[in-house]
Amino acid sequence: MDRNEFVDKCNKILKLIRTEYGLTQDEMAAILGISKKTLVESEKGRRSIGWTETACLITIFSGSNVIQNEFGGEASDMVRALAFKDIKVDYPMTMGGKIWWKIVQEADGYVVQQNIISQHYRILDSEDRRLFSSFDKNEVMEYLEGLRKVR
Repeated sequence: MDRNEFVDKCNKILKLIRTEYGLTQDEMAAILGISKKTLVESEKGRRSIGWTETACLITIFSGSNVIQNEFGGEASDMVRALAFKDIKVDYPMTMGGKIWWKIVQEADGYVVQQNIISQHYRILDSEDRRLFSSFDKNEVMEYLEGLRKVR
């Protein structure tokens, strides 16, 4: 999945999220920092809210059941994977992937997991800290191989 595909998915569930929270179009537009016209056009599928507004939506409504069901848990992890693509960052500790993740590989204290719904991958260290995220399994495995060589 790339940014455009992620934004498209969020556009399709935008109205469901607004309804889930009991918000009017005016209120939702104000929350996202967009015009009501833009929101209406987006909900009707005539326009996209874009990457910035999508990242805002996922952050503000992180507790949404609609979002969690669409993406398999915390979608902000997907936003980070897309935002940090090709950029090395130090991620904070995770909860270890007890619900939405399956283990793909364990090696030398590292765990490669795949989200069961969104299908994106991540590498965790022995303390459940996310080291790398990507939708590309080959990229994840290459990164893991690099980590193992450093040890």
